[in-house]
Amino acid sequence: MSKVLIIGAGGVGNVVVRKCAMLPEVFSDICLASRTKSKCDEIAKHTKTPIKTAQVDADDPKQVAELIRSFKPELVINVALPYQDLPIMDACLETGTNYLDTANYEPKDEAKFCYKWQWEYQERFKEKGIMALLGSGFDPGVTNVFTAYVNKHLLDEIETLDIIDCNAGDHGQAFATNFNPEINIREVTAKGKYYKDGNWVETPPLSESRVYNFPENIGDKKIYLMYHEELESLVKHIPSIREARFWMTFSDNYLKHLEVLQNVGMTSIQPVKYNGVEIVPLQFLKAVLPDPGSLGKTTKGKTCIGCLVKGKKDGKEKTVYIYNICDHEECFAEVESQAISYTTGVPAMIGAKMMLEKKWSGKGVFNMEQMDPDPFMEDLNKYGLPWKYDIC
Repeated sequence: MSKVLIIGAGGVGNVVVRKCAMLPEVFSDICLASRTKSKCDEIAKHTKTPIKTAQVDADDPKQVAELIRSFKPELVINVALPYQDLPIMDACLETGTNYLDTANYEPKDEAKFCYKWQWEYQERFKEKGIMALLGSGFDPGVTNVFTAYVNKHLLDEIETLDIIDCNAGDHGQAFATNFNPEINIREVTAKGKYYKDGNWVETPPLSESRVYNFPENIGDKKIYLMYHEELESLVKHIPSIREARFWMTFSDNYLKHLEVLQNVGMTSIQPVKYNGVEIVPLQFLKAVLPDPGSLGKTTKGKTCIGCLVKGKKDGKEKTVYIYNICDHEECFAEVESQAISYTTGVPAMIGAKMMLEKKWSGKGVFNMEQMDPDPFMEDLNKYGLPWKYDIC
């Protein structure tokens, strides 16, 4: 039985809190905090067991540290914005508290994300005797654990890795993003990047695509090459990987709207003056787009996220496809969320559970693939994200 402080009351935060509150034997005392306390209070109305709520500015490590000292959690679960990873890690260092997040740090003023900044906390967390678990979402997160599971049980050596993310759902909106619009659009409009033979190769945004046939009647979908942070950690910790790529599906409608928004400057992160006030176009766009947390009611269809892994087993070439199928309507029936938030929030809860039960432990900063995949994989099946694999 352990106390946890959850920071962030968006769509993912809603899922994490509700799933944690379903396991009071593990999460005995929960506090949900956000810049806007009313959002926390609204989520608290729907949890299976009572939770506490608080207001905090996650950009301010002193405020976060004060809240940690007041509540005294064993673990901080960070599902706030990626910009806020480092301030929250600083607060955890100051108070000697374990830390978990779902996405790596990126600076506000530069559309770039990588693990460099958080990996630099390794020695300080180690000296403090606390643990930071990075990227405990789905991708990154489950995809890292899938790869570690294949590496442990199904292949003797991984040679190539393709992480493939498909959202075959339809939210009924003219244009909307399935998670935080600011983060989503920065990610999609960035240059593609993949790993090959010890080097990183950059490509123009969404310039490489192919058709992939997804299982369970999802069928053929066009996938686009992107960069995603789990590639960086996976090739570091599983050095046999010679090539690693990340792919994601986008509808023609999404890409058409995105192109227009880019052409008129609405996806820019450079401040502009409007009526004497400095605004960031992308942040303004976020304010007028539908809240991803509101899409659950109308979204139908499924997601399919998995890893296509090639390598050797007993000297023979083998291919493994390991994946999860998640239904948007089933997610909404359980926690009033669409599947994108669900597939991020459930792994955050499971990662926290692994740490609190001491199934995953250590001193320092860790990525998911560095942990034993077996207990996490068992819990995916128990708590809403069952997985399958094919090997040939």
